[in-house]
Amino acid sequence: MAERRIPAPPGRFAGLSPLSFVLLVAAAALVIASLGDVSPSPQRLAEGGPRMARLVGRMLPPDLDPAFLARIGLRIVETLQIALIGTLFGVILSFPFAYASARGVTPFGPFAFLFKAVVSFARTVPDLVWALIFVSAIGLGAVAGTMTIMMDTLGFCGRFYAEAMEDAEEEPREALTAFGASRFGVLMGAVIPDAMPSIIATTLFALEKAVRSSVVLGLVGAGGIGQELKTAFDLFQYEKASTIILAIFIVVLGMEWATDRLRRLLR
Repeated sequence: MAERRIPAPPGRFAGLSPLSFVLLVAAAALVIASLGDVSPSPQRLAEGGPRMARLVGRMLPPDLDPAFLARIGLRIVETLQIALIGTLFGVILSFPFAYASARGVTPFGPFAFLFKAVVSFARTVPDLVWALIFVSAIGLGAVAGTMTIMMDTLGFCGRFYAEAMEDAEEEPREALTAFGASRFGVLMGAVIPDAMPSIIATTLFALEKAVRSSVVLGLVGAGGIGQELKTAFDLFQYEKASTIILAIFIVVLGMEWATDRLRRLLR
């Protein structure tokens, strides 16, 4: 009687180590457990649907009182100012940190990881936590919001600026170095011009991200339109809340349109 041979596993599983298999099973178990713990159940969706419909009914029609719209307009302007100035300061701060942490470009050699750690820390802390920190340190208002956007932009732009500098072609750098150019001369003459398209795109994305982020900073007292939204919900003024939400939607949509156009023009 011929001995039965067990078929070999498919090629995509042949190289799976025991540790990889355990990690894969653990990840699958985590997903399954999370589905049971935090995913919306059909019962909750069925119960929440009518309540959501009632809430939307209370939010309509939006409050179009001229005095209220004027106040919202001023808050929108403040939100855009927070996003613009915070992004500006964050971009200015990102350049030296990106230069100091970019592999093959940094003048700090093995100590570049210290600057990369600062950028990673700025990116790891959520916006609302930065806002709470600055509100506690500086006080309520738009200045705390500007500082929050600055740190958020540092974490975002600092990383991608560094990657763009690392990806810059080596030949122009080597040529300038051979002609005796300084590190700063190589940076300005070879690295920055090659990385500039990526830097511009990253900056525009950062500005777009800052507008969306600055909208919610008012929820913790860091100025902007979010402060009016929180007040409207706290006082159950749902018609005013719907007006604010529509205003936020228009601003974010307009900013996305403007940054898309700028990206096309600068290509």
